[in-house]
Amino acid sequence: MEEKKKTLGIEGLLAVAAAAVLCLSSLAVSTEETKRELRFGEKGEFKILQVADMHYADGKTTRCRDVLPSEMASCSDLNTTAFLRRMILAEKPDLIVFTGDNIYASDATNATSSLDAAFAPAISSGIPWAAVLGNHDQESALSREGVMTHIVTLNNTLSQVNPTGVDALDGFGNYNLEVHGVEGSGFENKSVLNLYFLDSGDYSKVHGISGYGWIKLSQQVWFQRTSMKLQKEYMSEPEAQEAPAPGLVYFHIPLPEYASVDPSNYTGEKQDPISSPRVNSGFFTTMVEAGDVKAVFTGHDHLNDFCGKYTGIQLCYGGGFGYHAYGKAGWARRARVVVATLEKTDKGSWGPLMSIKTWKRLDDQNLTAIDVQVLWGNGTAAGGT
Repeated sequence: MEEKKKTLGIEGLLAVAAAAVLCLSSLAVSTEETKRELRFGEKGEFKILQVADMHYADGKTTRCRDVLPSEMASCSDLNTTAFLRRMILAEKPDLIVFTGDNIYASDATNATSSLDAAFAPAISSGIPWAAVLGNHDQESALSREGVMTHIVTLNNTLSQVNPTGVDALDGFGNYNLEVHGVEGSGFENKSVLNLYFLDSGDYSKVHGISGYGWIKLSQQVWFQRTSMKLQKEYMSEPEAQEAPAPGLVYFHIPLPEYASVDPSNYTGEKQDPISSPRVNSGFFTTMVEAGDVKAVFTGHDHLNDFCGKYTGIQLCYGGGFGYHAYGKAGWARRARVVVATLEKTDKGSWGPLMSIKTWKRLDDQNLTAIDVQVLWGNGTAAGGT
């Protein structure tokens, strides 16, 4: 949420020659073939690091916003880079998820260079990573499609422009990832945790409706079909299960339902208004009806970092990460960590998912961990209604 935000920047039109199209198509196929499979480790855990709102621009020449006066002189985008490196080293995640406004494109001299620099710590770590778009990523010479097209060419990313074989899908960066069980277990060929990524848009394109974009009907239909397919596979032999594998959903702009979370029923802070679109497109209801989604993770409102349960789904913010993003002096930048843990079977092997837990780390001297919270447990209620 940033009422000071600049409105839409220039959307460049990419004129690509036929030879370049062939080259990109070849690269996309090559990238797809080499994408690694996500899988729970031998300790039965899978850890995800969420990075929200880096707002990266031009590196060391881009000054920080909303930091203490004593920090201002030496603070730049490089503080964001250093924080990301520290988080990767401290948590050693199995997947890094960037939930939009990865760059603040209107302040970026070159959008592709800014994207490369923003994601550089993830790329160099060798850890798989995925990204969705926010409302600021395209405010430069690259369109939203252009930004996602560049992202999917970067090393170690599992991001997709959109799923293959799906026509007329709104937005760019709608895709899903499957996390399989431990190798050698009965679930090694089953996805025991499903991750959904969606483009929540930037700004309304409908005359008479101002404000932010929203998740469209075509995206919801894609989500429904994908969820139904995954549920059918999980509840079929071998190791047929009675309930769907849990799902987590990542996008940038919070849904209107975030405003309905009872303040007495969440863990974390709410210091920003809920800056959701004025149109409620019904995606929350779509997720409830699907039956597999346990938690949603967004960014956008940098001073909110809470998780709260509403109608059976945990609605979570990542908390502001980037130093060129608006924040609050003295309120540390932060990142969210999620750990999914499998059940131990009677035979000592690993079974389906047992629990999903989360916490945040602050960019202070000790990378202080705060707000440890159980989001979901198999057969238990993880707080709230």
